[in-house]
Amino acid sequence: MTRRDEIECWLTDMDGVLVHENQALPGASDLIQQWRDQGTPFLVLTNNSIFTPRDLAARLRTSGLDVPEESIWTSALATADFLKSQMPGGTAYVIGEAGLTTALHEAGFIMTDTNPDYVVVGETRSYSFDAITKAIRLIGKGARFISTNPDATGPSAEGPLPATGAVTAMITKATGRDPYVVGKPNPMMFRSAMNRIGAHSENTAMIGDRMDTDVVAGIEAGLHTILVLTGISDRTEIERYPFRPDEVLRGVDELVVREPIETEL
Repeated sequence: MTRRDEIECWLTDMDGVLVHENQALPGASDLIQQWRDQGTPFLVLTNNSIFTPRDLAARLRTSGLDVPEESIWTSALATADFLKSQMPGGTAYVIGEAGLTTALHEAGFIMTDTNPDYVVVGETRSYSFDAITKAIRLIGKGARFISTNPDATGPSAEGPLPATGAVTAMITKATGRDPYVVGKPNPMMFRSAMNRIGAHSENTAMIGDRMDTDVVAGIEAGLHTILVLTGISDRTEIERYPFRPDEVLRGVDELVVREPIETEL
């Protein structure tokens, strides 16, 4: 098993690990700065496909975290990366926001509702009945069904919102076809992230707050897994699963290396 002092590259989840309700969690800013000062390759991962990395970098800055946009890897980027590897220059009918459409455009894909190669569903705050109907009909005609992430709900100040998984479930019910999901817990998202920074599984760690996505995908990708207790999972939750993270920490502040304080004799 890889020891923490052997880790050379880091992947970390965003919500529940670095930020909570748009506020930086204790130690998050120091940890990001530590990695940047040391030249340590790292990526901040999120299943949210609404925002572009530039948007997310700006949102993180308002939370008190200085993360360069090139250090952010979204399920939209992972999806675009996957589709480009499968069918360079392909076509897609997209239900999603700028984060997804921009990623696919930059990967060389053409957006169309005429016989597309793929129907791609991501996070959006404006699902329309017409768009879902069109997706169902295109999949019925043979378009391949792709989803950026499986999350059924997302958080908001007023309570849970229906998310990508809830919409794809509706399409699955109508078509009998399940989507191929690129984001967590598919370890492919971690592999594409590692490719982005030239990392190898034997010396890369994943920090997450969820047993059912971050930890299981990290284990399946062969990474050193660290669960922090500042988000979804608690110690009771860990006992429900047949697998274990390599480490359980109170929060990312425990990963910050602090210089010993010199005291005068």
